[in-house]
Amino acid sequence: MTDLVLLSRIQFAITIMFHYLFPPLTIGLGALIVYFEGSYLKTRDEILRKTSDFWIRLFAVNFAMGVSTGIVMEFEFGTNWASYSRFVGDVFGSSLAAEGIFAFFLESGFLAVMVFGRGKVGPKFYFMATILVSIGSVFSSIWITVANSWMQTPAGHHIVPIIRNGEPWVVDGVRMMRAEVVDFWSVVFNPATVPRLLHVWVGCLVLGASFVASISAWSILRNRRLEISKRSLNVAVVAGLIGSVGTLATGHLDGRMVGRRQPAKLAAMEGHFTSHNRPTGIHVFGVPNPSAERVDYAVKIPGLLSTLVYDEIPPRTPVIALDRFPKADRPPVFITFLAFHIMVGLGMFLIGIFTMSVISLWRGKLDRSRKLLWLLVPTVLAAFASNELGWVTAEVGRQPWIVYPRYDGGRFDRPVDGMRTSEAVSKAVRSEQVLASIILFILIYLILFVVWLYVMDGKIRGAGESTTEKPTDPPNDA
Repeated sequence: MTDLVLLSRIQFAITIMFHYLFPPLTIGLGALIVYFEGSYLKTRDEILRKTSDFWIRLFAVNFAMGVSTGIVMEFEFGTNWASYSRFVGDVFGSSLAAEGIFAFFLESGFLAVMVFGRGKVGPKFYFMATILVSIGSVFSSIWITVANSWMQTPAGHHIVPIIRNGEPWVVDGVRMMRAEVVDFWSVVFNPATVPRLLHVWVGCLVLGASFVASISAWSILRNRRLEISKRSLNVAVVAGLIGSVGTLATGHLDGRMVGRRQPAKLAAMEGHFTSHNRPTGIHVFGVPNPSAERVDYAVKIPGLLSTLVYDEIPPRTPVIALDRFPKADRPPVFITFLAFHIMVGLGMFLIGIFTMSVISLWRGKLDRSRKLLWLLVPTVLAAFASNELGWVTAEVGRQPWIVYPRYDGGRFDRPVDGMRTSEAVSKAVRSEQVLASIILFILIYLILFVVWLYVMDGKIRGAGESTTEKPTDPPNDA
């Protein structure tokens, strides 16, 4: 069973991490496209139209990749995680149905207008299509984040037995239970939803801005598409600075929520192994050593974690440590600690790069500063990595729970109403079947990744300033 759980987790991690390369990119890029298209509608500047058209082509490729890679996970809930699906089906069903109704159809329907409608519909209607596509991608993030946040801090439900043939369903002497929604809006606005959603959105903006800045900086260095690239870069560095600074503010809100609602996760994120009576510090650097229950080579700011979690100046209250939890209920510290601290380090790197870029832009030197342009080129990799590591921190830090429990009365040795990951896997699937599917997924995703790079490279190289002719807009907005 241990191998089955581990392999099922690895399979889901591979599929969701590959999928998550694309949705945050389309959300962030979609917002920038709205800006470019709105600016064109206001000024009728042909460079802005060409700029918008260029990024729309890249948006369409990434949207298609996001849709195709996301379908797989829906099947995994039934094949690998059937017990989990029975437990949370009432909750997840409403959230995922809302995503399909409010997000996917809106986004995909108007995407056709955005990709093929230039010159066929009026400029105002075309601008509206870009707005609706962007809103659709944001709606999608809302419902997915709601569903995942409920797993982190469940609310608005009660636990009831599953009834079959008029009797409680019992398997191997264990009564089968499920979560039933009693307050839909409490499910939607569970304690984790708002801070995590804000953090997701600014992370998407950072990724979209980094994507635009990286390609634009590279094009300027190669002396290609100069007018489009300069306009794009100017907007991207400002959006990147706003988003990267926003990750600090929203990350603080999210971390404070984690400290109060998921204390074991925060303790793992900070390598906080042992309880004490003094305010708790925060690790700037270190290598976690779980077997010895310490952080080696630690560089620490005293009291700062207590200040951030409890809003105390000066800090007074110690943060809950891992020794308050049974060892079987503690998250994997090594991965959680490293993922969190690398994510924060990459975030600070992006803040620094975008700050220097905005200062250079204000001085009118951004497009001529080759050293800074070279620094901007890899920002997209840092943004991709920080988005992925944020989810690694959230998901690995939740273990061994797939649905986080309540701790009534602060008794951390008595979890209530949670579901362990080991209880969530399908009983009819064998470990060798999951292993075979992992190998196939890796091969297929490697092929998809190569195809994606090839198509993206072709779109970027094949779109020059001289190749885009002005279409004839219809005489009205019909």
